[in-house]
Amino acid sequence: MRHRKDRFGSWKLLAGTGVLVGSLTLWGMTPGAQAADDCQERIVRADHRLHEAAEHHGWESRQAEHARHDLAEARRYCWEHSHRWWDVEGNRWHSDRDWDDRDHEHHDHH
Repeated sequence: MRHRKDRFGSWKLLAGTGVLVGSLTLWGMTPGAQAADDCQERIVRADHRLHEAAEHHGWESRQAEHARHDLAEARRYCWEHSHRWWDVEGNRWHSDRDWDDRDHEHHDHH
């Protein structure tokens, strides 16, 4: 009977160790990787808000213009902090400051 209990205890220890290693890995991410994730999330959120504003109010609306400004600001933030920015449409990072501040203006979405 003691043997079974020890084996069960070993599995709990092994599982606990796995959780600990996993959490340490997340906490141990390099600041650059965390900054890149933050940048990508900022840009994805800003791009989504632009699409929502355009869908609900039109591409030339005040709301869409504000959302375009926020998207440009998110890209500038990423450029200043990691010298690259996430292209949601192209699903890739850019290492040149080649974004268009009038982004999505000419797209015809219906």
